[in-house]
Amino acid sequence: MNGDSDPDDELLARAFLTRVIEPGDEVGGRWVRELGAVEVARVLREGTAQLVGVTDKRWAGLRARAGAAEPRQDLAVARDAGVRFVSPGDAEWPGQLDDLGDARPLGLWVRGRPSLRIWALRSVAVVGARACTEYGAHMAVTLAAGLAERGWVVVSGGAYGVDGAAHRGALGAGGATVAVLACGVDRPYPRGHTELITRIAEQGLVIGELPPGDHPTPNRFVLRNRVIAALTRGTVVVEAAHRSGSLVTARAAQRLGRHTMGVPGPATSGLSAGVHELLRGDAVLVTDAADVVELVGAMGELAPDRRGPVLPRDLLEPGARRVLAALPARRAAAVDEIARGAQTTEDDTIARLYELRALGYVERHGDGWKLTRQAMISVHSGRRRC
Repeated sequence: MNGDSDPDDELLARAFLTRVIEPGDEVGGRWVRELGAVEVARVLREGTAQLVGVTDKRWAGLRARAGAAEPRQDLAVARDAGVRFVSPGDAEWPGQLDDLGDARPLGLWVRGRPSLRIWALRSVAVVGARACTEYGAHMAVTLAAGLAERGWVVVSGGAYGVDGAAHRGALGAGGATVAVLACGVDRPYPRGHTELITRIAEQGLVIGELPPGDHPTPNRFVLRNRVIAALTRGTVVVEAAHRSGSLVTARAAQRLGRHTMGVPGPATSGLSAGVHELLRGDAVLVTDAADVVELVGAMGELAPDRRGPVLPRDLLEPGARRVLAALPARRAAAVDEIARGAQTTEDDTIARLYELRALGYVERHGDGWKLTRQAMISVHSGRRRC
């Protein structure tokens, strides 16, 4: 069992298993939980007995992989590339990944100097469409920069579009960011992001479940998203169509009890349709970093009140505001008419009118009262805000 095995044997076994068992394989995860990584690795190498839960064909495929796996070489290649292997039980292992149960990573290959465990404690995922719009890229950059400025780590998948914009936003603000890859962390993918991912490794962290040199597949991209969701306090989806991989991340976050957030887009945009679907469910609408931190942060980290500019008329006493609102826009009115509109007495109305005249809001016209030009602008602006 895990607790009885030598730490070096455990590390070697888990590094071996990342070459043999696919990320997120719950059958393999159950084997490791029940038998321990060292025993599972031994059985796969020796083939003395077939483990339960797989077909003969699948077992043959796993045995073929096991025969080609060279964990010592993988660890040596990783060290030469500045990559370390972190496994459950290590001081650097983020405990929140354990929420994935048998789908928990067997270990993580980590490139970069900071502690993954410490960084993950205060992290938020920002994900979205690869073929994002200018609006989506702008929102991702702005959100990530705002989060970084508030001391939050921005986690994303290193892909084109929203992912790349989020990483750049965090880096541009001098903040922290983590890229979770669906391939070996020594071979950045997509290749067009080699420079970006190298910069992330220098200033932040690049992590993945696959050993050095391993390549991405469509299924690995999908399974990678569960790690992004589990690692962070919450997931923000900036732009996503109905069949976007970003929705996989968001739904994984919901299953794990993490906060799920969405940035609304134009109602006519297909790239925001998936986000809007999330928002119709349990996801929370956010528009900036302050909104996000209010959800995922500590008690008291509240977003500012959202309100328009304070107009001079907002500073009036309620009674004076009612009298001012009761005056017609284009003509003079008698005191009794104004009093009825303000639902007060004529004496109170006269007192309020003289107060408003002193402030420049009304003027006397014979027996009536009329709004000044200043008041007309103020009243009309207030009505437009309503």
